[in-house]
Amino acid sequence: MSGHSKWATTKHKKAILDSRRAKSFTKFIKAIEVAARAGGPDLAGNPTLYDAVQKAKKNSMPADNIDRAIKRGAGLEAGVADWQTIMYEGYGPGGVAILIECLTDNRNRAASEVRVAVTRNGGTMGDPGSVSYLFSRKGVVIVKKIVGVTEDKILDAVLEAGAQEVNDLGESFEVVCEATDLVAVRSALQSVGIDYESAETSFLPSMSIPLDGEQAGKVFQLIDAIEELDDVQNVYGNFDISDEVMASLD
Repeated sequence: MSGHSKWATTKHKKAILDSRRAKSFTKFIKAIEVAARAGGPDLAGNPTLYDAVQKAKKNSMPADNIDRAIKRGAGLEAGVADWQTIMYEGYGPGGVAILIECLTDNRNRAASEVRVAVTRNGGTMGDPGSVSYLFSRKGVVIVKKIVGVTEDKILDAVLEAGAQEVNDLGESFEVVCEATDLVAVRSALQSVGIDYESAETSFLPSMSIPLDGEQAGKVFQLIDAIEELDDVQNVYGNFDISDEVMASLD
């Protein structure tokens, strides 16, 4: 789940995002297989695969699972599904715009399950293009705060690589760039010895809707239901929740 106020996110929201981003290994495997199919099995020559593998490793996926997923995706081992990326659009409580990214081998199943999850949890489905114009595809790199890693050091490393924003999330820094600059920004951090938690493309909203406690609870319930679906990889929303409201929910 990803919700932002412009590009910034508070530490309270980051904690919620982290807890709700606990994906099953199946979702990591899909991402690895798709990346390997698109760009080959060589991590050095396939930055999308490299980042998918890094994310899986940081979430404790066994190396054997990762290796098999790479081989299946690259056609070196049988068993890979024909994964297709599909985006669904809709609205949640409080008028929040929702983008739902699926990786599926069955379009009819994905469409049916997403529709049921949305409509049963206070949301409505939208037509293609109804909310996607409110989001921009961006590269997002998360850097954990450790001794010696400051906002100034990160800025010095990434500005020439194309970074647009560096935001303080409390326990981490968020570096935002164009999706096409993601590899350059990630590489710039690595070149000066700064490790990162994750590097991936995301859909960030151009405007956000503030939610009160009741609305926020309903939005989280809706997104929980959507993210339970096996075909769903990511859910993005244009909501903003204040520290005070988030603390009351906590």
